[in-house]
Amino acid sequence: MIKDCVFCKIVAGQIPCDKVYEDDLVLVFLDIAPITLGHSLIVPKEHHTSVTTLPPAVAGRLMEVAPRIGSALMRATEAGGFNLILANGTVAGQVVPHAHLHVVPRHVDDGVLMPVGRMSYPSPERKAEILAAARTRLE
Repeated sequence: MIKDCVFCKIVAGQIPCDKVYEDDLVLVFLDIAPITLGHSLIVPKEHHTSVTTLPPAVAGRLMEVAPRIGSALMRATEAGGFNLILANGTVAGQVVPHAHLHVVPRHVDDGVLMPVGRMSYPSPERKAEILAAARTRLE
């Protein structure tokens, strides 16, 4: 536990939360500033600032629990779907420096816009460079 981490304090019971689900590896609770009604966070009980440092069992549990939570929230809010959002790093929009996965129930008229800018690779060569570099780093 990191003493200044709000999610660590929630996991430790030092700060109350509206618990949706809990097991040995994760805690799921309603977000205090939801994007939509039912918006919940799946938080590993261990402190990790990045999803890249999560042990495989913990990362796996996030994704194992996510569909169950999403389905339950869809039924609870009569939503037509849900988004899973994981922001890794402040540049990606991560606000709390403790890895977590957002589960956001969605309705046709919820007003949530998720604009995604599209681009093209500047050249086939640059695309090939990125592809080769990524593959090398996976070895």
